Amino acid sequence: MTEYTPLSDRYPPGFGTVAVALAAGVAGLLGSFGAAGFAPGFVLAPVESTLSRVMPGALITFAITVLGDLGQTLNVALAGTLVAGLYALLVGLTIGIGRQLDERLVPLAGGPAAVWAATAALTLRPGLSLGAAVGAGVVLWLTDLSRSGERFVGRRDPDGRRRVVTAVGTAAAASAVGYSIGRRSGRAASAGAAGGSGGADDGSGGDPAVYGNVDVPTFDVDDRLAAADERTFDVAELEPLVSEEFFNVSYSSVSPTPDAAEWDLSITGEVEEELSYSYADLREREFEHRFVTLRCVGESLNGHKMDTALWSGVPIAPLIEAANPESGCDCVMLRAADDYYEEFPVEALETGMLALGMNGGTVPRGHGAPVRALIPGHWGEINVKWITEIEFLDRERDGYWEQKGWHGTGPVNTVAKLHATTRTEDGQILVGGHAYAGTRGIDNVEVSVDGGDTWRDADLTDPLPGATGAVEDPPETADDAWRQWTYAYDPPEGTHEVVVRATDGTGELQPEEETDAFPSGPTGWVSESIDPASVQ
Repeated sequence: MTEYTPLSDRYPPGFGTVAVALAAGVAGLLGSFGAAGFAPGFVLAPVESTLSRVMPGALITFAITVLGDLGQTLNVALAGTLVAGLYALLVGLTIGIGRQLDERLVPLAGGPAAVWAATAALTLRPGLSLGAAVGAGVVLWLTDLSRSGERFVGRRDPDGRRRVVTAVGTAAAASAVGYSIGRRSGRAASAGAAGGSGGADDGSGGDPAVYGNVDVPTFDVDDRLAAADERTFDVAELEPLVSEEFFNVSYSSVSPTPDAAEWDLSITGEVEEELSYSYADLREREFEHRFVTLRCVGESLNGHKMDTALWSGVPIAPLIEAANPESGCDCVMLRAADDYYEEFPVEALETGMLALGMNGGTVPRGHGAPVRALIPGHWGEINVKWITEIEFLDRERDGYWEQKGWHGTGPVNTVAKLHATTRTEDGQILVGGHAYAGTRGIDNVEVSVDGGDTWRDADLTDPLPGATGAVEDPPETADDAWRQWTYAYDPPEGTHEVVVRATDGTGELQPEEETDAFPSGPTGWVSESIDPASVQ
């Protein structure tokens, strides 16, 4: 006859129960990742997104301006801690109830069931939620088996140390497996979307999680990409005119995966007739192709969150004109699949575009697949990714960032960045960077090598070609795109201060006074101390 083992012996009391519950919580979190990858089905996604929405503006501003990318990493870590803690609490409760009832099936079945229910409620994806339940369940089942096995080896573990070790070891193994599977599924999902970096599509038709059930369009832009390549300065430290690695900033870390076959764009609010456009509707229209630079309002003055791509899509104006807008405030709210939203003047949409393509391929998931907005001359956050709705408003309302205290919806600030410092073959020092002024364009860049006492004109790349395709009266050049600049000089003795400034296409010099990113984007002249002895 099998020896009866009370449940109080199967799960160690006190610290031991806490350790088992925490181990199950961590394994559940990584089990969810293994089932869903870094996608909306991952339980962390809704929690992290909610934290981004409810955090005070001052805390978000501190994270952006002081912590930078680390701030979002910490938000993800906090979300993961909360989820693992929730799972641990649920598992601990089932262990406690099972101990009171002296019924081992309560934690063995109830623990995974509770984790599954919580995950399904958070993600609304019951099938994928089984991954979290399996992760937590493996820890509970093996911990229970380790106690049952003591009878057969003639050992006792009254204080539960071996069971704690079993639980922790099982959690580590289950987490490693879940992490590995989740990473592989994430890489597979982004195959064909240039790794989410904005490079050219590899011909597979884009992210299968987004485009798997639709015929994706093709974009004949090789000649325009070649034209950009011909204009690019050959400076190793300088990003080319079409960025190789496009920065990616979103208010939440987990990108949505809207199905292009089910996607539609709604024109709502103060309009005579509400309209809806499917992905197929847009795909059948004539495309336009334009070079557009995006710059993050929260970046540092000489930061690297400014990049350029060749975008393909359809003009917004004809789509909204058909709805006959009647906005009382001449303002509009763009809304996205991840619940992000931004408000700005209707007139900004007149030259706006809905992008379906990026650098010759479909828009990658991380950059707003299947469709994103491009609003010329505005800060990056206005160019809403994963767009689902254009709502015409009867009165002005704050967008997400305005609610947090930012005022970045206006025209982007002029900037000349200094990112390259190198030696020429004849021993001169060459400095270089990019200059951008939104739709005002860049007319001139000046460089001073004596701290601003004297100035010389830098060399500028030719402007990128203007938009083509479905464009009335197409421009010759792309004003809403950066230009590269370089300047070579004979270095003076010792360390010296190099300063750079730009003049936009209206003849206005960028402001000299340096301001922080908050609340309206950084301004100022970029300067850098250069020691000739350290320049290779």
